[in-house]
Amino acid sequence: MFRAHLFPAFVLALACPAAADAEEVTLFAAASLKTALEQIEPAFEAATGADLRVSLAGSSALARQIQQGAPADVFISANPGWMDALEGEGLLAADTRRDLLGNSIVLVAPQGQGAEVDVSASLDLPALLGEGPLAMALVDAVPAGIYGKQALTSLGLWEAVAPDVAQADNVRAALALVALGEAPLGIVYGTDAAAEPRVEVIATFPEDSHDPIRYPVATLAESENPLGADLIDFLRGDEARAVFEAQGFTWLAD
Repeated sequence: MFRAHLFPAFVLALACPAAADAEEVTLFAAASLKTALEQIEPAFEAATGADLRVSLAGSSALARQIQQGAPADVFISANPGWMDALEGEGLLAADTRRDLLGNSIVLVAPQGQGAEVDVSASLDLPALLGEGPLAMALVDAVPAGIYGKQALTSLGLWEAVAPDVAQADNVRAALALVALGEAPLGIVYGTDAAAEPRVEVIATFPEDSHDPIRYPVATLAESENPLGADLIDFLRGDEARAVFEAQGFTWLAD
């Protein structure tokens, strides 16, 4: 049974130390991977007989928990920056880091309440918001928020909307604000929008308005669990690829 939840990964990891049992493997993964991993988890368990324990949160929170000693085996970040930070501290197992996936950044509205717009320097985003907030993940820490802020800044739109941004701990929490009608607009990954029927995409930000969106995966140096390598192999295999691509991710693992 899929046990991933959007709560602090360190708490889950302390309760379920994967390294203590060779038949278990713990994956820390960016919150935007939730829907895909709900399908991949049982497939991996069926193929290996292992127990996959998944903990989801913003990449920044997961990376900090790893820095504090959280006993995870494998980490998937939603941007290279947090993986770079861990690699720089010697917290990744040598030669295990690989780029896995790509994504897009989109502007979403509650289903049936938006109209397609052209995202450009001429967009009057404050007028679209009215008196409501713009839902985003943490703009200086969580990858989806970082990419979103980059896109708005490059288009000259950030300063006008910055006071109205409602920052959430992770991208799925930002998505929920829009889905529940608590925010008229939000900036999330294209894959998040595809997984939530209560929202609709009204614009996709140009690829050149933000850094390339890449999800690297790696085994952690402190893990002595051989299942970590098996998990990465599975995540880079055809079965997982089909799931990721069905969710709208771009495949980078070849």
